[in-house]
Amino acid sequence: MRDGYMLDDPDFHAWQAGHRLNPGDRSSWWRPWLQNIVNAVARGTDVRRARIVSEPVSDYIRYEYAVTFPNVLAGEQVRWLPRRQSTDLVLPGNDFWLFDQETLLINHFSGNGDWLDVEQVTEPAVIKLCGEAFEAVWHRAIPHDDYRLD
Repeated sequence: MRDGYMLDDPDFHAWQAGHRLNPGDRSSWWRPWLQNIVNAVARGTDVRRARIVSEPVSDYIRYEYAVTFPNVLAGEQVRWLPRRQSTDLVLPGNDFWLFDQETLLINHFSGNGDWLDVEQVTEPAVIKLCGEAFEAVWHRAIPHDDYRLD
């Protein structure tokens, strides 16, 4: 839900300097996390990610968009929701990952976007709130292949 994360990330700096991932050179961008997605999707699990972004988008979101294709190729479904279209949605204050409506991992970031830590939550009421928020965003958001940055 942020417009920038870990702005000192060397990969982000390389992208700013003109480096682009080559979709034809899988070995240069494939990483173990993507194999986890492939395996989960092969088991019949939906892996979905929704991003809420301000428009016009920040340089970081342009970078994030550019490096999302490996996730999509691995089977992850990614959607983008312009922040202007989220005003009437109830959203949690932090980014999160929700696993099978049972486990919630909440990521905490500093004001500058640096990752601080992760908190595991199993409280049903919090899981329900975050699950409902995600579904509201998901149904309104634009699929990755249809979202345009400009």
